[in-house]
Amino acid sequence: MNANFNFLRLMLLSAFAMIVSITTAQPPNGGNVTESGNTPDNTPRDNFYDRYMYKEKQILAYDFIHEKDVFWEKRIWRVIDVREKMNHPFIYDKYPFITLIIDAAQKGDIQLYSTFDDEFKVAMTQEEMQQIGSSVDTIITFDPETFDEIVQVVVNELDPTDVKTYRLKEVWFFDEEASQLEVRILGVAPILDRYDENGNFLNSGPMFWAYYPELRYVLAQHEAFNENNDAARMSWDNVFEARLFSSYIYKESNVHNRRIQDYKAGIDVLLEADKIKQEIFNFEHDLWSY
Repeated sequence: MNANFNFLRLMLLSAFAMIVSITTAQPPNGGNVTESGNTPDNTPRDNFYDRYMYKEKQILAYDFIHEKDVFWEKRIWRVIDVREKMNHPFIYDKYPFITLIIDAAQKGDIQLYSTFDDEFKVAMTQEEMQQIGSSVDTIITFDPETFDEIVQVVVNELDPTDVKTYRLKEVWFFDEEASQLEVRILGVAPILDRYDENGNFLNSGPMFWAYYPELRYVLAQHEAFNENNDAARMSWDNVFEARLFSSYIYKESNVHNRRIQDYKAGIDVLLEADKIKQEIFNFEHDLWSY
């Protein structure tokens, strides 16, 4: 009796296991399986291992700086030109830097600020951030048969390649407690060229300002392209903190709030920018005696 009962229980367990295996083997889309054995909802990974560590990176917090320890400081505004070879990661076609910032803002991860000034006083609304990079044009055409007027509304999306430069606002200061010269980036602003209806260049200006200390949390979890090693890509936070970009100074803090190009012209603009850079270096160098 016990032998028959055990045999019957074994048969039932076997049948249940077969039903479960058949059910789980069916793809969720009703059997549409590709030749590689993957369903359209489960595409193969474009690698031989999973890349996820960069998504778990955290920023390295700055040291606390007390006002009494700031012996000297100078505010500097820089321009990063993405057309320079060292800055090509900013225009990486799979995920340009401008797309990274706009996506983070539209998801609510960061707050963007108006270009009314560069002091982060006027925050953009969520509606304004959702509309960044897009414009609406109205095109009027006529029907060739009835000659009726046809009004078409066209939405123009931002082309990341149109952003060729970025502005950086930073502060160089001497930390008296640590006895070293340091720099802290305060803001990043993409620069967009503006054209009229006929395609004639009007001017260029910032699209918005992003507060860098807040932006760092997003930059730390996104990779920047490394042309020397695909397996050792750094985060965008590493790029900025290690100063792995090429730039030039276009303004320093001054009583007239002038840019260099407002009082210099031609090659003298670059020479003046290099002079400001050298003055910062010499300041720290002259503090020490050898």
